Amino acid sequence: MQRFWFVVLMAGLGARPGATQARASFGVGAGTVRYSGGTSFSSATFSPAAGFASLNLAADVSGSFASLPGGVWSGQGRGDLWVASGAVFHEWRLGLEGVLAGTSRTDGAWTAAAQGNVELLWSQPQWGVGLGAGPAGGWIANDTPVAALRLRARAWWRSSGPDLQLSIEPTHFSGAWFTDAGVGAVFERGPAIASIWTTVRLSGVYGSTGAASAFVQLFATPTIALELAGGSYLRDPYQGLPRAGFVTLGVRLHTSPRLPRADPSAARWSPLVPQLRGDSLVVRFRFDSVRAVAIAGDWNQWQPVPLRSLGASLWEGTLALKRGLYHFNLLVDGSDWVVPTGVATVPDGLGGMVGVLLVP
Repeated sequence: MQRFWFVVLMAGLGARPGATQARASFGVGAGTVRYSGGTSFSSATFSPAAGFASLNLAADVSGSFASLPGGVWSGQGRGDLWVASGAVFHEWRLGLEGVLAGTSRTDGAWTAAAQGNVELLWSQPQWGVGLGAGPAGGWIANDTPVAALRLRARAWWRSSGPDLQLSIEPTHFSGAWFTDAGVGAVFERGPAIASIWTTVRLSGVYGSTGAASAFVQLFATPTIALELAGGSYLRDPYQGLPRAGFVTLGVRLHTSPRLPRADPSAARWSPLVPQLRGDSLVVRFRFDSVRAVAIAGDWNQWQPVPLRSLGASLWEGTLALKRGLYHFNLLVDGSDWVVPTGVATVPDGLGGMVGVLLVP
């Protein structure tokens, strides 16, 4: 699949959502298709995608089917799986990543690639680092398979401006080393999301080169986005894909509405931080002259859970949440959705607001 999809995924690996999220989408458009023999511009491209994410697991599958000149159809696919353990030493965790990718054409050409990575991670709500290593391999129709050892060091940072990521990947391939060093950024402003990525490949044997790409999504509605991407690819040594420029454009339909991410540093007020009581987290709210209060959030698919009345207009609830950033709302008297005064809020993507809850 195209490099910018991998960039968007990797930019979020260090700060996965606090609650389970499943998503799917389908895109229709046109653009550059790369294969082992070169590139072509498709007259039509169909690109389904699906993903699942939680605090310690992320899985993404995406593909494309494109109509090329001469009646040839091309298919591309990619699957990513990322799993992290709990803390094994202070704040350090272990991460495991696997990637499968491939291309095929109706004229018989095909390629495939696989990568694995074991990583030591240190992550906080807004930043993190990772150090890892693992094997990589590639297959091309009617050619000899290749294998490599890939090392990786990376760091990421989430801020009130762009989300940033830096990665350095030394790779031992066919008896020699090359190193890919990349910097990426993801910007989110209103209905628009943009990502940019630039990479430099350094090698005294294979030669040095560079590439850069940009990807923009503009949400016309919470579930419909216009997409535009352009830039260049580095050569893929595993599948024999050439260095080339590309441009793509299209429309993507999402099964669930987009929810803008929360950023505590940009909020007027601070997020709600629960109190610790044993293994549970306790939240309290004050409402005068109400009969019932319930809390709902993205950790339980927005299903209201009643709070307990303590008298004196106080309402209390206990939560069992892992560290992370969450969104919530309160249901008062079974009819009114409200966010408590003094708690940071973000748009819900549907014209309303939701509160921000932070488990440090």
